[in-house]
Amino acid sequence: MAKFQIDILGCGSATPSLRHQPSCQVIDIRDNLYMIDCGEGAQLQARRMKVKFSRLGHIFISHLHGDHCLGLPGLLSTLALHQTGGSLTVHTFREGIDMFRRIMDFFCRERTYDLRFEVIAPERATVYENDAITVETVPLNHRVPTVGYIFREKPKPRHLNGEMVKFHDIPVSLRQSIKNGADYVTPDGAVIPNARLTTPADPSRSYAYISDTAYYPSIIPAIEGVDLLYHEATYTESSADKAAQRFHSTARQAAMIARDASVGRLLLGHYSKSYLNEDEHLSEAREIFPETIAATEGMKIDLL
Repeated sequence: MAKFQIDILGCGSATPSLRHQPSCQVIDIRDNLYMIDCGEGAQLQARRMKVKFSRLGHIFISHLHGDHCLGLPGLLSTLALHQTGGSLTVHTFREGIDMFRRIMDFFCRERTYDLRFEVIAPERATVYENDAITVETVPLNHRVPTVGYIFREKPKPRHLNGEMVKFHDIPVSLRQSIKNGADYVTPDGAVIPNARLTTPADPSRSYAYISDTAYYPSIIPAIEGVDLLYHEATYTESSADKAAQRFHSTARQAAMIARDASVGRLLLGHYSKSYLNEDEHLSEAREIFPETIAATEGMKIDLL
């Protein structure tokens, strides 16, 4: 099955600690790389994890708080120093585009690659699409305009049954249409049903990245049924009042979202530096949603 891998470069909250770095993830889908958020230290962690910058084509920023985007100018500058070619598109809010353009024009006017920007808005919309995937935004409930991102594989073609293809001597020119669901009409007019010629397609996988937000059940219809949900869990329930004041979530609230959205697995992150470990986060979440894991830097998660 083609690769769909989540690499965790940073899963801490606003203040870096000796345990965690600010938010950053890289999604590897069929050897094409997509970065979500770019906190400080992202490029160093990318080197540690052997992420190939040459395959990075898109960076998606969830919101314009520093722990989610202050690593971006440094990364963009490094790509120019490496004489990276091609193009790189940053998806962010209009205010961010103006800011990052000014920074790059001051510090790194001469670039070896085409730096592009695409405007996003706090709404549900498809912001990127290619032959394999779609990337959708979903608005969140934070102190500034913020979105989550949902990566979905498009439906895949069915698999040809080699013995049946050989038996009916199906021309090569027709095989792709049969993989896409067409029946086969023989030269003498007989119709061979597609179900006899193919086996089911591999399942299409999906991943939702829900960054800074207060508990927000409105996102459930958008993320329902995804294979893996990353949901911020800055605090545990003992600090629920603080979470509400700062428009963040607790681990228990993240688990409630995962349960009610019927997702496959839950990945916690964006931990406050006040915690020495994530044991309480995990315990709290697993009481509600057992299929919960805690993110940590260097983790690689394959969606199967």
